[in-house]
Amino acid sequence: MNFLITGAAGFLGSALANHLSRQGHQVRGLDDLSTGDKDTLSPDVHFTRGDVNDRPKLWTLLQDVDVVYHLAARVSVPESVLYPREYNAANVGGTVSLMEAMRDVGVRRVVMASSGAVYGDLGEQPIKEDSPPNPRSPYAVSKLAAEHYIRTIGALWGMETVSLRIFNAYGPGQRIPVSHPPVVPHFIKQTLSNGTLVVHSDGMQTRDYVYVDDVVSALTAATTVPNLDGLVINVGSGTETSVRDLVNTVTNVIPGKAEAIYNPRVSGGVSQMCADLTLAKKKLSYTPSVSLEEGLRLTMERDSRSKV
Repeated sequence: MNFLITGAAGFLGSALANHLSRQGHQVRGLDDLSTGDKDTLSPDVHFTRGDVNDRPKLWTLLQDVDVVYHLAARVSVPESVLYPREYNAANVGGTVSLMEAMRDVGVRRVVMASSGAVYGDLGEQPIKEDSPPNPRSPYAVSKLAAEHYIRTIGALWGMETVSLRIFNAYGPGQRIPVSHPPVVPHFIKQTLSNGTLVVHSDGMQTRDYVYVDDVVSALTAATTVPNLDGLVINVGSGTETSVRDLVNTVTNVIPGKAEAIYNPRVSGGVSQMCADLTLAKKKLSYTPSVSLEEGLRLTMERDSRSKV
């Protein structure tokens, strides 16, 4: 099959692109490289640097494409609070531009990477797809808006659409920016260097950490499975882990001696987050296979090999 992946040089995008390429598919990748790294892509992936709002470029890249994976997005929650207009332009505007270009060229299926962040702080756990969204950041709002645009435009123009609400994905190759780094790779790096693990609030807030290979498995399944049109589907591990437990697991699995410091004056974000995977199992035959302990080991080992 022929695929176009937007955001192909990012963490999830590159993992998906390389996987599809290894399976023998023709893969085109688009990324503006604002945060991605094209060197993480296999030479077999046909990479183009560009913006997802560039419709003429999209028209060219979409020729003869069977399925589009829409992963291009700005993804930092704290950054979105500072720059909501930029997040709206990239995450919402970019989605609409892509859908228009798909309509013009005649591509009939798109799989979008959404986020569990759209749910916000809900009391009932695990969270089901029919739970009322309560986004608490411009990033989460932009993802929810993109879901609505994809579903609505797809229905109007005869395109099959599905949005996968991905929870806290982690794994090898994940970028660690200086400000607001993702917690799992940051904790691994700090532990390896005998550093400090700073935990916001009391650390009792929970998250659903899902290994990148499991996310790729769900994304791949969404390519050809029938009867997905218009759905949103959770993709996570189905396991609720507190940040305190994450600290303990990281320090037990990763070599090194890190000290955990708790800062009760800083909010830890939503109090609970865990994905209900009933629909994913039913529709995608999705069952996560990598535990947190195994995922941490794989992340450390693969990142170490990539630096040799």
